[in-house]
Amino acid sequence: MQTVTDIAREIVAREGGFVNDPDDPGGATKFGVTIGTMRRLGLDLTGDGRVTEADVRRLTRAKAEDIFIQHYFRGPGLAELPEALQASVFDMYVNAGANAVKILQHLLNDMGNDLTVDGVLGPITLAAAHRAAGNAPHLLADAYGIARRNYYYRLADTRPSSRKYARRKDGGKGGWITRAEAFISPRFHLSEAEHRARTATWA
Repeated sequence: MQTVTDIAREIVAREGGFVNDPDDPGGATKFGVTIGTMRRLGLDLTGDGRVTEADVRRLTRAKAEDIFIQHYFRGPGLAELPEALQASVFDMYVNAGANAVKILQHLLNDMGNDLTVDGVLGPITLAAAHRAAGNAPHLLADAYGIARRNYYYRLADTRPSSRKYARRKDGGKGGWITRAEAFISPRFHLSEAEHRARTATWA
């Protein structure tokens, strides 16, 4: 069974090194940690009294893993979720912050709950998640992964600059989609034809 450290290490490996993509609203990023996160946490690694791109470049893998575990897993309370959901919600929280929880809350509402969609894992949301997991927690994990995949497609629908993250230049599945499907059972993966049909209207 994977530990939270294992998951954090995989996220860091997947995110890769330093990037500063003008189409990414996160700005300068290394190992998935954005400059905004580093400023929020006051991580002045150069010691010059400011958090700048230079501090992002100095971030180590070990520090990135620690940030994810402390501020993206333990901080939001993801350890209280059904175990089958934890890895996917953790990975999504690193990628999209509280939207990871909002996706879950929308999903649980679709299943008959009446939750406030606020991105906070309070006792009511957690109780609803555990009820939904019931005797088939992995089906809930698949449903969450599918909802996550749909979130990425909808985001790319409305934000053309982000389409390169959902669809490769050759038309195949982009990083966002493959990332979501890494947490979905293979039987629920979209075929290449289905993916191309879903993105056919994009320029």
